[in-house]
Amino acid sequence: MTLKAAIFDMDGLLVDSEPLWRSSEIRSFAKVGVHLTPEVCKQTMGLRIEEAVQHWYNKFPWEGMTIEEVKKDIFEEFMKEVEATAVPMDGVVEILEFFKGKGLKIGLASSSPMLLIKKIVKHLKIDSYFEILHTAEDQEYGKPHPAVYIETAIDLGVKPQECVALEDSFMGMISALAARMKTIVVPEPENFDNPKFGASHIKLASLKDFNEAMYEQLSVS
Repeated sequence: MTLKAAIFDMDGLLVDSEPLWRSSEIRSFAKVGVHLTPEVCKQTMGLRIEEAVQHWYNKFPWEGMTIEEVKKDIFEEFMKEVEATAVPMDGVVEILEFFKGKGLKIGLASSSPMLLIKKIVKHLKIDSYFEILHTAEDQEYGKPHPAVYIETAIDLGVKPQECVALEDSFMGMISALAARMKTIVVPEPENFDNPKFGASHIKLASLKDFNEAMYEQLSVS
């Protein structure tokens, strides 16, 4: 089936935000006596903020701050990190230009809050490429449930199976596959050889490695 749209995840794919999220979470959770490490933080990679906060509250119930207050604190810490250090990841502008040149509609489907999505794409100067911005926060279930991808396709006016989804996390990849989309996955370097990413249609070390032959592969497979 001919590709008609490309839908991007954001965190870890367009911007190297995962280290920023981890440092923000570590600082915020420490305020309520929950001491996490960068490695432990990876357990909630790809989840919505409230899901991650609820996950750690279930494991280590705290007092003094509500779940909503901890979520807000993480968000505020992260916004500071973005403004100070965020830049597009390698190949982001090039692949956006590639899909634009092919006439594909371009959307974004992220687990992050909409306020943050808008801030990041504007900060990265790539907001003009996206016809639709979608947050999983508006869905009853976040990734790996396919709802956010299906809704993004609907808003773009295409069928999910006419889309290619670009992801960096396992849960995001499963979300896109469950929506019946072609998938391109760009795992973290330390996870690149993990066989679980073999379920994707294409696996890349970097978005800059995407090429015409891969596009043709997606269009005919």
